[in-house]
Amino acid sequence: MSDFPYAARFPVHRSLSERGTPREEILAQLKEMASEEDAVWESGKISGTMYCGDHEHYAFLSEAFAKFAHVNALQRDMCPSQTKFEGEIIAMVLDLMHADAVTDTTPAGLVTSGGTFSILHAILAYREHAAKARGISATAGKLPNLVKPETAHPAFDKACHLFGIENRTVPVDPETTLVDPATVAAAIDEQTIAIVGSAGNYPYGTIDPIAQLGELAQNNGIGLHVDGCLGGFILPFGEELGYDIPPFDFRVPGVTSISADTHKYGYAFKGSSAVVFRDKAIRNAQYFHNVGWSGGKYMSPGMDGSRSGGLLAATWASMVHLGREGYRRYAADIFATAAALMDIVRSHAELRIMGSPSFCFSFTSNDFDIYHVADFMKPRGWRFNGQQYPNAIHLAVTRPQTQPGVVETFAIDLTEAVAYAREQHAAGRITQSGAIYGGAVGGLNAQVEGIMTMIMDGMLDTQQALPPAPLPDNT
Repeated sequence: MSDFPYAARFPVHRSLSERGTPREEILAQLKEMASEEDAVWESGKISGTMYCGDHEHYAFLSEAFAKFAHVNALQRDMCPSQTKFEGEIIAMVLDLMHADAVTDTTPAGLVTSGGTFSILHAILAYREHAAKARGISATAGKLPNLVKPETAHPAFDKACHLFGIENRTVPVDPETTLVDPATVAAAIDEQTIAIVGSAGNYPYGTIDPIAQLGELAQNNGIGLHVDGCLGGFILPFGEELGYDIPPFDFRVPGVTSISADTHKYGYAFKGSSAVVFRDKAIRNAQYFHNVGWSGGKYMSPGMDGSRSGGLLAATWASMVHLGREGYRRYAADIFATAAALMDIVRSHAELRIMGSPSFCFSFTSNDFDIYHVADFMKPRGWRFNGQQYPNAIHLAVTRPQTQPGVVETFAIDLTEAVAYAREQHAAGRITQSGAIYGGAVGGLNAQVEGIMTMIMDGMLDTQQALPPAPLPDNT
């Protein structure tokens, strides 16, 4: 039997049929798939992924999106609304990140298609700005370099790979999960274009010592990018609610750019993020111009060309509708729920919270492989994100977890999962989930990369899962 999704229920389209499928038939298929897949996360047992989970809010955003879905955001002469939406999104993010604390430069920003693209744009901007302002380039066999903690998102690794930048990844403290500024300092040299800190990092949800990293950046005349893709739209409201959130934004001298995902705790649709800069000159360094093209003078503020105006409209609508009060109210529920869930984890002597997190937390065990816990809870609908070195699982708490009954169900299921893990460990059994990744060292990494390539192929190539088959022509 093929494992290609829905192959047994719906036609698999591998070529254009001679005649199209009726709209009502297509919509019926979409409705069936969507309702089944929504049920997976509506339980509140899924880490991250669905940050809002409010179908009424999604319907509101869909209405805003639909009015501009067909619009190309490039055509500002035809669609001045896009300048209003994009400019105001950037302005609101700058305000949230305390750009009013900046007095010596002009802050600016970009709206991007996701956190990875926000990070890519920031690192490209640093490379280009360093070349212009400091003369740093790939000369005499020395590349521009970026210094980042091991916990920083792989998008930084991707940026270095794509843009010809040396990736200097430094370890973090295994107890605190935070990077040591002295370790970062030791990796900086005359070719360093920027350093990185996270607020919070994806694996553990902990916040790097941004103030100390800012001092390093200032002392060395380099950039400091704060990756707030995960925390950018919830940590500020946690601070307003009285939680111990250290400053990570433009109030910290030395912070020169921040990424924040509007499509996470900003509750916008997927494909929406922002990156903001202390100095417009850094942002503008990555603008692309081609004034000699036969098709006309070309300029692009970012790497994207055509963009749907619908995403800008929906993101703007989410932010304007919720306001600070709305974001603060949802943050209060999430922080309280995360605290309750962490208390349940701490009630088990065999389990240990990694570092000092807030809304996103990771836990491990010194007594057994934590993936035994994940194995037990998966059939009950729980979907955690897994870490390695050491093996750990994390839960990014979102609005679906704040539903009544989720915390109580977690307590019951975790208690039984810990007992199961003890039994499996005593019997010497290996885990089903995470066993390869958690144990991948040395030559095994190449095998894991091969497996991951096969998985990605399976997402993109229908021939990986199905034999050739003609489509009905719907006549």
